[in-house]
Amino acid sequence: MPPKREQCEIAVILPCYNEANAIAQVVADFRRALPKASIYVFDNDSTDDTSAVAAKAGAFVRKEHSLGKGNVVRRAFAEIDADIYVMADGDGTYDASQSPAMIALLHRERLDMVVGAREAVRSSAYRPGHRFGNKMFNIFFQKTMNSHFKDIFSGYRVFSRAFVKSFPALAMGFETEAEMTLHALDLKLPIREIGSRYAERDHGTTSKLNTYRDGIRILLYMIYQSFLYRPLFMFGSVGVFLICLSLIVGIPIVRDYLETGLVPRFPTAFAIASTTVIASVSLASGLILECVSSRARELKRLLYLQHK
Repeated sequence: MPPKREQCEIAVILPCYNEANAIAQVVADFRRALPKASIYVFDNDSTDDTSAVAAKAGAFVRKEHSLGKGNVVRRAFAEIDADIYVMADGDGTYDASQSPAMIALLHRERLDMVVGAREAVRSSAYRPGHRFGNKMFNIFFQKTMNSHFKDIFSGYRVFSRAFVKSFPALAMGFETEAEMTLHALDLKLPIREIGSRYAERDHGTTSKLNTYRDGIRILLYMIYQSFLYRPLFMFGSVGVFLICLSLIVGIPIVRDYLETGLVPRFPTAFAIASTTVIASVSLASGLILECVSSRARELKRLLYLQHK
């Protein structure tokens, strides 16, 4: 039997980079919402007084000098032992008062992750570029990964110990939230997504997410992960597309050959043959990598069950 919720050790993890103006209030809010939780602030090599302010507010402060949220998450998950983990940003945009309800849901339904899907209190809480990019990425993720999630980049999450200790945490930057979602979907873990209020950043703080630079980086990461997690679907789609293209272009050449016995457009015929070979290789690669992915999934599942 799992421990009762009131007996569980809860750890709140707050990744921070130059959040001296907001972190004290964030720590106080989570202290009020979860009075028995241990609150950890991971300072990602800030150049301001984030560490000092967080320590004064009563948080346990850790330093991570490798820049990138993924690096913070990897270290936090490796170092901290707890039964339930709450993760949020240190900028004051997430509503700490919702964390008890998220933990209760995790415990009641025996879940491994609860995601607080962001619902902006004001339209200004989201920059237009971030809003558009988030929507496009979520649609792409839903189509390629067969996902039902509406906000894969939410930084407000509650995890079970089994999830945290079986999560590889390979991402380095803001793509770490997408990696968490992929991990849960790949192992078919029990997860839920609920609405969570998302406020404007506190005055004097700025977003660390660059719309274009990080957007391109996240897009490339998601494409790469799509081929990694669903190789047969991705490589198979490429193969089918190339075969269809070969048929469309090649039918007139085949018809001319049957009528005249000649191949008047030899370069085109050569290109079609090459495309067909590439399509076959793509399909074969998808099948082979699907077997490899399936075996890796088995090993990850066994690791997860050890902690479960």
